[in-house]
Amino acid sequence: MSLVLEDLRAGYGDIPVLHGVSLEVREGEVVALLGRNGAGKTTLIKAAMGLVRTFSGRVRYGGVDLTPLPPFRRALKGLGYVPDDRRIFPELTVRENLLVAARPGPWNLEKVYDLLPRLREIQHRRGGLLSGGEQQMLTIARTLMTNPRLLLLDEPTEGLAPLLVEEIAHLVRSLKGEGMPILLAEQNLRFTGAVADRAYVLETGEVRLEGRMADLLEREEVAALLSL
Repeated sequence: MSLVLEDLRAGYGDIPVLHGVSLEVREGEVVALLGRNGAGKTTLIKAAMGLVRTFSGRVRYGGVDLTPLPPFRRALKGLGYVPDDRRIFPELTVRENLLVAARPGPWNLEKVYDLLPRLREIQHRRGGLLSGGEQQMLTIARTLMTNPRLLLLDEPTEGLAPLLVEEIAHLVRSLKGEGMPILLAEQNLRFTGAVADRAYVLETGEVRLEGRMADLLEREEVAALLSL
């Protein structure tokens, strides 16, 4: 099933941030949102999840119009949201953080541990004692425990050391191998180049460029739009 945004205008209060954005995430692919700070990447992820105001346009998933639905209804339809601020429960253990989010489906504790063996090793450690990379893995894993059919990842590598970025890249590639479609907002071009099939480049809330990730990496306009 595809996630489709059609001519979406969305933002905060009475102020639109996105101005007529259209995109598609197809089954089994990783799509990146690229752009400078303030380009609208996070707002777009939140708009897909219903966390900001939609002024016009449509969000469809599997042909179903999600636009009128609140975030929890969109989650029940199959969208999984991983925010950029690692919202874990610091007083709960890793295992408890995972179980509190569990919903019936193929993603259970053992499958998550198989995908992320490090979490099995630290399953009895409190969330507040984890490193930034471990917290990011836990945040993604907890979303998987809700058994989504599509993931929305907001800046998954922000603030992480290069070695941990590679671990997140391996995780994203593994999820793609499981058939999980992913829309991710990201500024790390090396990371997106390693994991994304296609990308949309945003500037001031509009799509300026789109195409295959490998092709975009060779275009001078991309470097200019990202201030590289």
